[in-house]
This record gives sequence, C-alpha cells and structure tokens, in this order.
Amino acid sequence: MPGPTPSDYEQAALGAIQAWKRPSPTRWDRAMKLLHKPIDAAGDVAMKALGVEWVVEKAFGGFIGLLGDGAALTVRPRAILAEFEPPVGSLAELAVVDLEHADRAIGFLATKYKSLALAGGAAAGAAGMAGPVVGGAAIAADVTALLTLNLRAVGEYATYYGFDMSRQEERLFALNVLGLASSPSDAAKAVAMSQLVKIARLVAQKKTWRELEKHVFVQIAQRIAKALAIRLTKAKLAQVIPAAGAVLGGGFNAHYTARVCDAAYFLYRERFLARKYGAELIEATAAEPSDFGKGYETT
Repeated sequence: MPGPTPSDYEQAALGAIQAWKRPSPTRWDRAMKLLHKPIDAAGDVAMKALGVEWVVEKAFGGFIGLLGDGAALTVRPRAILAEFEPPVGSLAELAVVDLEHADRAIGFLATKYKSLALAGGAAAGAAGMAGPVVGGAAIAADVTALLTLNLRAVGEYATYYGFDMSRQEERLFALNVLGLASSPSDAAKAVAMSQLVKIARLVAQKKTWRELEKHVFVQIAQRIAKALAIRLTKAKLAQVIPAAGAVLGGGFNAHYTARVCDAAYFLYRERFLARKYGAELIEATAAEPSDFGKGYETT
C-alpha cells in the first residue's frame, strides 16, 4: 500500500531546497570572492601577530562553555508552539502537519536575528577602534556572542520544525550548521554539507545517540568549535582598523547570521519532510568524506 505523498506546497519546497544546495554562481558571488582574498590574507597575517592567539582561545573557551551548558542551548518549545495557528500541542504533533503550517509560524525569524547581529557587531567594531588591546578583547567577546546568538537562531528553527534541541544529536547538527555558514571555500562547504546530510539521515532513520557515537561525529565537536572561533576571528580582525570598524563589524555579523538562518531554514525543512516521507528524501551531496574531521582544519 503506497505511503503518503508530499503536498503541492511540499513538492515546491523540495525544489527550492535542491536549488539552494546547488546554487548557480552569480557576478556578485565572484565579486565577493575577489573581495575576500585580501581580507583573508590580512587576517592570516594578523592571526600570526603577537597576542592574537589569546583572542581565539578566549572566544573558543566561551563557546565551548556554552556547548557544555545544556540549558543555554535550549529554546522554549511551549512558547514557539503557541505561535502556530491552528494550535499545536507538542513537537511530536508537528511530524504530521503540512510544511506550510510550520513555514507560516516562522514568520520573520531571520530578520529578528540579523537585526540583533547587526547591532552587536557594530558595537564591537566601534570598541575595536579604541586600539588593538581593547579591540582584541572586543573581538573575542563579539565572536562568542555571535556564535551564541546564531546557535540560538538555529535552535529556534529546529524547534519550529519539531526537533528537540535538548537532544545531543540536535546540538551536533546545529554546530555543523554554524560550520557550514562559516565555510571559507567551496571545498569546505561541500564537506560541511556532506556531514549535515549524514547526521540528518541517521537521525531520520531513528538512530539513537549511542549509535551515533559509533561514528566520529561527536569526536570532532570541539574541532568544529575551534575552527569556528578561528574563522570568525580572522574575518573580524579588520574591525581594529580605525573608521572601518563599526561598519565592518555590524556588516559581517549580519552577513554571517543571514547565512546561518538560510542554512537552518532549508536544512530543517528538508529534515521535516524526511521525517514524514522517509530518510531517502534527504538529497546526497557531492562530497562524501571518510574522515569527518576533514574540512574543519583550524589553521
């Protein structure tokens, strides 16, 4: 007996998800790559400068502390479920509703987080204009705050689509979403996407956390966090440049947060549909690394 089939709305969503996974390069994309090359080079030089290492370590330490605090990673499912119309009583109930129901409830979630990121980044960038010492401290605090903000954004997207952020496998998936958004190259992005696909498929197949631990996902959690701290610190070192700091700070934060929200939006929608119609719905990606540490080098 044939199983349920996606609605017209859900079929259209699948097409949009696949298009997002395989974007066609635009002139803007090519221009941004050219623009980022000198910034990346300057970041590499600054990272090797005396005193920069502690900035990374401080940011990394703050983020790892957050990852270890389960309460800090959770959102309030009851408050989110109250926004649905018609009402939904539990995360489990979302497994059978139409995707359009969840999409309507999300509303302008991305706009909220991009606005928060813009304000926080501009403040840190302005502090960076006071000098390298103050700027370094501001960058460390800003990177930690940016990661915290975006981890919570991913947590909200997950909850709207019925995934429980109190579960360890969901925290690991969220961490990989942040890694995907920070990927500095197409190759790194392909590896990050492949890891997300593998995790999503295992969870969709109802694998337990004990089974997930047999893979190397858990072993690289700290490595991903360290890579995130380094990537974002390098990108934000330009904030210590007088006059440019506030603009670059706020602009970078909003740009990164927009990428995180886009990734969370499409990836959790795909997982939402896979939960309803089968794990095979989760589209494979080109990169299938055997070593799950690959792509998260910290240098």
